[in-house]
Amino acid sequence: MKKTETVAVLIPCYNEELTVSKVVNDFKKELPDAKIFVYDNNSTDKTAELAEKAGAIVVAEHNQGKGNVVRSMFRDIDADIYVMVDGDDTYPADEAYKLIDAVREGCDMAVGDRLSSTYYEENKRPFHNFGNDLVRWLINKIFDNEIKDIMTGYRAFSKKFVKTIAVMSPGFQIETELTITALEYRYNIKQVPIQYRDRPAGSSSKLNTISDGIKVLVTLFDMAKDYRPLWFFSIIAVITFILSLLFGIPVLHEFRMTHYITKMPSAVLASSLMVITVNLLTLGLILDHEANIDKKNHELYVNDWVRNEKK
Repeated sequence: MKKTETVAVLIPCYNEELTVSKVVNDFKKELPDAKIFVYDNNSTDKTAELAEKAGAIVVAEHNQGKGNVVRSMFRDIDADIYVMVDGDDTYPADEAYKLIDAVREGCDMAVGDRLSSTYYEENKRPFHNFGNDLVRWLINKIFDNEIKDIMTGYRAFSKKFVKTIAVMSPGFQIETELTITALEYRYNIKQVPIQYRDRPAGSSSKLNTISDGIKVLVTLFDMAKDYRPLWFFSIIAVITFILSLLFGIPVLHEFRMTHYITKMPSAVLASSLMVITVNLLTLGLILDHEANIDKKNHELYVNDWVRNEKK
C-alpha cells in the first residue's frame, strides 16, 4: 500500500454485539493501515461499546436506516478507497484485497459478488434468495446490464464515486440505489466473486423479507421512472392502449354494423384511455429528454470534481 493512499472501512451497524468485535478485529488484522469506522444506528445492545473497545472509530447515526448511515459515512469520511461491509460477520475480511485492488486498477465500484460462490449454500432463507434473483433480473432487464449480485453489502468505492453521487434511500434499498446509480451514470463497475457465510448462531437479520423487499421494488421502479422515463411510461401506455382496444373494439363493431352507438360508457372510457395513452407517451419523451440533460450535467460535475482534486 502506498503511504499516501488512505483506506477507510465502513461498517454500518444495528444491534450487532455478537459479531462487531470480530469484524473490526478481522479488518484490523487484514488492513492494519486502514481506518475502521463503525456507525451505530441506534443500537439497543452493546454494539457501540464493543466496537470502540475493539479499536474502531465509533460514530452515532440517529436517523434510522442503513441508507441514512451510508449517506452520513459518505459525507463525513475522507479517504482514497472506501470498503463497505456489514457488521454481521458474513463477509470474510481477507476478501477485501480483491475489492481494493479493483478500485486501484481504476474501477469506481467493486461489487462483492456472493451469488457466484457460496451464497445459495450458506443462506438458509429461500425468500431472500428469491428476492435477490427477482431484483437482479429486473435491474438487468430495465438497465440492460448483467450485474450478478445487486444486494451485496460488501463493496469498495473510489473517492470519486463516493463524493459525486447523491444517496437518497433511507433504508435497505441502498444497495439497489448504489447499483442503479453506478449503471445509469456510467461509473466503472467491476464484479468480484467473494466467499459468503451465513450469520453465526444467535445473530438475526434485521431485513424483513416482505416489507423491505417491497421497499426495494418500489425504489427500483421509482429510479426506473427517473432514469428510464420513456421505458417506464411506455409500459403503462401499452397497458392503457390494450384496455382502450378491449373497450373500444365492441363499440366500433356495433357502429360498423348498425351505424349507431348504444354503449356510450364503453365509448367514453375507450376514448379516454386512448387519450391517456398518448399523454403517457408524450410525458415519457419529455422526461427522457430531461433525464439525458441530467446525465450530461452530472458528467460535467464529475469532470469538475476530478479537476479540483488534481489541483
